[in-house]
Amino acid sequence: MSDSDLEAFRAETRAWLEANCPPEMREPVRDEDDIYWGGRNATFKNDAQKAWFEACRDKGYTVPAWPKDYGGAGLSPAQAKVLREEMAAINARPPLSSFGIWMLGPALLHFGTEGQKQRFLNEIARGEIRWCQGYSEPGSGSDLVSLQTFGEDKGDHWVVNGQKIWTSYADKADWIFCLVRTDKDNKYQGITFMLYDMASAGVSTKPILLISGNSPFCETFFDDVKVPKSYGEDVPAQVGEVNRGWDVAKYLLGHEREMISGADGGNTGTIGAALARANGAIDPVLRAELAQFDVDALAYGAMGEKFLDEIKVGKAHPAQPNMMKYAGTELNKRRHELMMAAGGSHALEWESEETSGGKPSRNWLRTKANSIEGGTSEVMLNVISKRILDLPGA
Repeated sequence: MSDSDLEAFRAETRAWLEANCPPEMREPVRDEDDIYWGGRNATFKNDAQKAWFEACRDKGYTVPAWPKDYGGAGLSPAQAKVLREEMAAINARPPLSSFGIWMLGPALLHFGTEGQKQRFLNEIARGEIRWCQGYSEPGSGSDLVSLQTFGEDKGDHWVVNGQKIWTSYADKADWIFCLVRTDKDNKYQGITFMLYDMASAGVSTKPILLISGNSPFCETFFDDVKVPKSYGEDVPAQVGEVNRGWDVAKYLLGHEREMISGADGGNTGTIGAALARANGAIDPVLRAELAQFDVDALAYGAMGEKFLDEIKVGKAHPAQPNMMKYAGTELNKRRHELMMAAGGSHALEWESEETSGGKPSRNWLRTKANSIEGGTSEVMLNVISKRILDLPGA
């Protein structure tokens, strides 16, 4: 696409956003209800949220870079970047948040059958299905490959027994993409990546409360859960080959780490000017720290764009998501440390639902999990030292 064609697309996109993104959808997210997750039990907070989602769904902008056959807009990488930039320019909220978009979708695009793509990707793009991720177990976190949830082969179905932990929004999800051991004698090539309904008999969840006072996390239990081996023609329950689910799991982990890192812009915004306006006079030392954070946030955003461009042309290093995950985690923790410092005693307030900063103490405490979820910072640093820096003994 020529530069002139891309500029014409930018003008068209800007006009479309102006016409279709309601003013309410350009305001900062204040609470969980401001985020639309979709799913069979989903409800809209207000008419503006509904209108914004439906406009993007019909345009293919819930997943703009996915092919049109799978519910996307079929945008080129350059066009998708323009759309991201124009949405950021008006502070537009995402029309749909979804683990299906961030994690399962890329795995299905890469490993899925055509039947799986046609069914599940379209349901994800239209916000009709909400997914959760069944990876970590009480004894298998960083050493995920040691997982023990087991699927017994019963011919036309599996019977799954076991437990997962830290399953985000499991109590609200429709379906789960789950790592299940199907061969006890082979550690790496004995895991199958399964898809099944959370309403299946034998599936139960229990919320886990964090120090922030709330949590998206759950314990998830499987007691003799019957998982059909097929959901129709060319729609197997497993993604990829039976016993080769670790290949799918590793691919998906890269996308999860990019999501947590905020590589798409989630952690790259500056905060110095906004905090100065909100809090008036700020101590000169703190002001300098805010300025340094803003520089680092902009540099992180540039690094993310560079990595995305390298992915598009097939030149990305496979460990780059680990770099983004570690850097994004540390950046987000710093962001909330500074917001607490700038807020002074007001930031310590705990009880009310709304403060000028949007419950800064709870949000600050929540960031402590960033260095654990999606792979601990220690694991990320080990991968970086071994695969990128090639340090001796790593």
